[in-house]
Parts: sequence; structure tokens; C-alpha cells
Amino acid sequence: MNVLVTGGGGFLGRRIVEMLLEAGHEVRFLARSHYPEVEALGATGHQVDLCDALATRQAVEGVDTIVHVASKAGFWGSYASYYSTNVEGTRNLLTAAQELGVKRFIYTSTPSVIGYASDACGIASAPYPKRWESAYGETKALAEQMVLAANGDTLATISLRPHLIVGPRDNHLLPRVIARAAAGRLVSVGDGLNRVDLTYVDNAAQAHLDAAVALSEPNAVAAGKAYFLSNGEPVLIWSWINEVLAELNVPPVTRRIGRQTAHLLGFWMELLWRGLRLKSEPPMTRFLAAALSRAHWYDIMPLQQDIGYRPSISMKEGTALTVAWLKEIQKN
Repeated sequence: MNVLVTGGGGFLGRRIVEMLLEAGHEVRFLARSHYPEVEALGATGHQVDLCDALATRQAVEGVDTIVHVASKAGFWGSYASYYSTNVEGTRNLLTAAQELGVKRFIYTSTPSVIGYASDACGIASAPYPKRWESAYGETKALAEQMVLAANGDTLATISLRPHLIVGPRDNHLLPRVIARAAAGRLVSVGDGLNRVDLTYVDNAAQAHLDAAVALSEPNAVAAGKAYFLSNGEPVLIWSWINEVLAELNVPPVTRRIGRQTAHLLGFWMELLWRGLRLKSEPPMTRFLAAALSRAHWYDIMPLQQDIGYRPSISMKEGTALTVAWLKEIQKN
């Protein structure tokens, strides 16, 4: 395959690039910055903003497969900033794919598209909510619907929803959690017994490769569908966090607030941050209150059946590998 990976310099995107190269595919990647270390692996890098339709089209020309990982993530920021990257950027990429004869389009989505208004325990599918807790979830949902609607005779599309990816080179999720804990600012929300899915980065990347292969088959059963993606081993998230903290000699999280209290606190903080036009992220939002206190784990059987996904690295092994990397980071 001749594959284009958006966000190829990031945590998940880079691992996908590496695994595609290892499998013998020709790979180019898009990123806003220059990543010589990724290019040194054998991939061709393009510095492109997906909101630039012309530059996006030029980068797409000649590929048969697109893996669209890039997005604006997070839980705080203007709606316009999320919409321009997640919706308009995806629209530009899809338009180029359709006009230039791309055959396969793999979209990296998120379980946030269905929100966290209620517990999700072992579900394989769920409707989109009438309203979202965050601009991130809403704009990712809009883009996902656009991708799935584009599935047809000439372009096969699929949406993968990996949940809480962990592993070496994570520069977003765990490092921020650990920094908060080390500063004494991390508080458990809810009863502390919520089970949550995690996804080791290699497993998340392999699922994208599996999806590309599956979409190569005539009348692929996975085409036009969305799938939850995880290790399939939900953990008690606050116990798991404290286990990781213990390995790093960081004090455990002992303070706790109730979900409703956190929700109310998030509501007032959102008003304050918007009213004062603060550029920093508020310590709590309604989205965070729900995400930190709810159970959210998913049935990955459909993904296993339809694209042959098999997590090769268990949560025990993945946690150990992640902790080993975090310890190296601590030394430096």
C-alpha cells in the first residue's frame, strides 16, 4: 500500500508510521511541524495544515490509503478551533480522497463521540447524544459521521474509537496526570470504583493496519462502520493510577470529591474562565467530572470479528512498558 498518515509525528500517528514501514509499505505523513526523526525511518514528511485544502490535496495525490489520526484534542478551547481542525480539516482530506481515487480511509475517532453522560459498561454501539459535554467530542462526532457517510463503491471508510492510549512517548495523558499528582493537585472524582478501558499504543496502531487490510477486501463487512477499540481489559482506573504513581515514587491520590460536586464545580469554573477569557485550562469542567467518575469500557468483539484485531500486548505488559519509559523520563 501507499499510505498517507496524518498526525504522523504524534504519539499514535508515529507508531502507525513505524509499523507500516516495518510491514513494507510506502509511507508519507502530514504534520504541522518538521519531524526529521520520523523521516529518518523512511517516511516522507509534509508540513501541512489540514485546513489548507490545496496543500492537503497535493499531499494526498498518489496514495491509495489514508489513515487520518490528526485532530485537536483536549477538553478546553474555543469551539471554532476544534471545528476548523476536526471538521473542516477532515472534510478537506475526504474531498481530496474522493477526487483523487483513494481506496481506503481509516479515521481515528474517540469514544467521546458518544459522551460520558452515563456509564458505558461493555457496549458495542450507542447513539450520538443530543448534546455533548465538550467541543472535542462534538466535532469528532461530526467528522466521524462525515467519514462514514463517504463510504461507497470507490472509497471504503471505517472509524476506530481507541480509548485512553498509553505507552512510551505519550506526551499528553499520563505525564499530565503524574505532574498533577506530584504537585498534590490530583483528586479522585466519584466513588473511585469506575472501570475504564485503556489501549496500549502498539495495539491501537495495529488495529489501524488491520483495518486497512480489511478494507482491501471486496464488500468489506467493516466498511462504513465505527468500532470501539481498547485492550479489552478494563481497569479500576483510580487504583491503576495509584499503582503507576507508586512505581514512580509519587504519593497516591487520596483526596476525593463526589461526581455532583465536581460537576457543579466544573460548571462555575467554565463560566469563570470564559468570563475572564483565561487562556489556561480550568482544573475542572463538566466534561472532566463525567469522564473521571463514570465507567466507560466497551465491547471489542465486533472489531475482532470484522477486521481480525487481536491485542498482542496485555495491559499488564503494556503498563510495565509504560512505567519503564516514564522512569527513564524521570531520570532526565
